[in-house]
This record gives sequence, C-alpha cells and structure tokens, in this order.
Amino acid sequence: MAPEAPPHYRPLPLPDRVRLPDDAALAAAEAFRASMARRHSVRDFLPDPVPRAILESCIAAAGLAPSGANQQPWHFALIGNPAMKAQIRAAAEAEERAFYAGGAGDEWLAALEPIGTGADKPHLTLAPWLIVVFAQRWGQTAEGARRKHYYVPESVGIATGMLITALHQAGLVCLTHTPNPMKFLNALCGRPEAEKPVMILPVGHPAPDATVPEVAKRKKPLAQILSVFE
Repeated sequence: MAPEAPPHYRPLPLPDRVRLPDDAALAAAEAFRASMARRHSVRDFLPDPVPRAILESCIAAAGLAPSGANQQPWHFALIGNPAMKAQIRAAAEAEERAFYAGGAGDEWLAALEPIGTGADKPHLTLAPWLIVVFAQRWGQTAEGARRKHYYVPESVGIATGMLITALHQAGLVCLTHTPNPMKFLNALCGRPEAEKPVMILPVGHPAPDATVPEVAKRKKPLAQILSVFE
C-alpha cells in the first residue's frame, strides 16, 4: 500500500457570508451576550430524559470548531447508561475524597469554599446524560503510523466552549467536572491510549430547587478583561 499522501492546499470561495449592518451586528452581539448571561453551571438536575438527538446536534456543533491544522483532535463519549454513570461516579468520588481530605492543599480548598463543592457528586448519576470530552494527543495515518497533532489543548478548549454554548442554546444546563486522574474513562468508553479524558459534562434540565453559588454571579466587568488599542 502506498503511503498516505498529505492533502494539498486548494482554496475554495468563501461558502457563507454573514456580514450584518453595524446596527444589526451590535443588536445580535448584545442579544447573544444577554443569552449567555443566563447560562449557569448547575449541580442539581432533574432525572427527566432528554432526547439523544438534541445532544447529538450539540456535539455536531462542537465538531465544527476551528482546530490546529484542522486535525479536529477531539472525541465525545455520550453516556446515558445507568451502570456506566454509576461507575464514573464511584471512581470520581474516590478521587474527590482524597482531594478534599488534604490532597488539594489549604489554598485550593479555601478558593473552592465559596463554590460549595464537596466529595459527593450525585449529579454524575442523576443527570440523564454525561458527555466525556477526550483530547486526541496524536492520530494515525492510513498505514497505522503515529501522526502528531498540534495545538490540542487550545483546539479541544474551543470545541468544548462551543459545546457548552450549544447546550445552553438548546435549553439545557451542564456542569464542567474535571476529576483527576481520569484514565479509567479510556477503558470504560473504549477509547485508545492516544486520547486523554479532560472533562465530564453532566447534562440535563435543572431541578426545581436548583441553586448556584452567589459568588458565581460575580463576573469581572468588561474594563477588567479588555484592553483596546485603536
């Protein structure tokens, strides 16, 4: 078999143009900002089912994210199986107990105190779906040779942000959950060594008594996150 030939640059006419008049662009930007201001990280979920097609559409949107050399170094495992969710919760809580028992250090625990988190993670079994985000550290050619991926953390971070945004636009809530280490997820989800699990997103609808930490509503003002050079 001949070695896989790398694709060559071939420019295409821009297929989509979305330019708006300035006033319409500002209105759209403000409407989107207002929508995202209603996005919240939620730990209290209803067990109500959510159609898989909604999750698949959100993940497909995440797959449209830009990536280094267009290598799309991500994989998403969508888990609704109760037994798998229970395994993930048990493994995550074991790690979290060690974390909160002193493994994190006093400074980190003090930073988390206003968030109100602890070692118990009932959302991992209560939410109807879990999405496990994997970062593909390398790929393979058609001949099975290892192929380096570039800008993997940046690319996966962009895709995950687009996924969270898509879930919010679909009227769902989620939580960014990052137990460490998460190597057990490779075996559980049948993913190869090349992939590193980086995040678990419990997804569903919020419980009627859902709460958010007061501190989570304190966002930095624009003046603190923006520098302008005209």
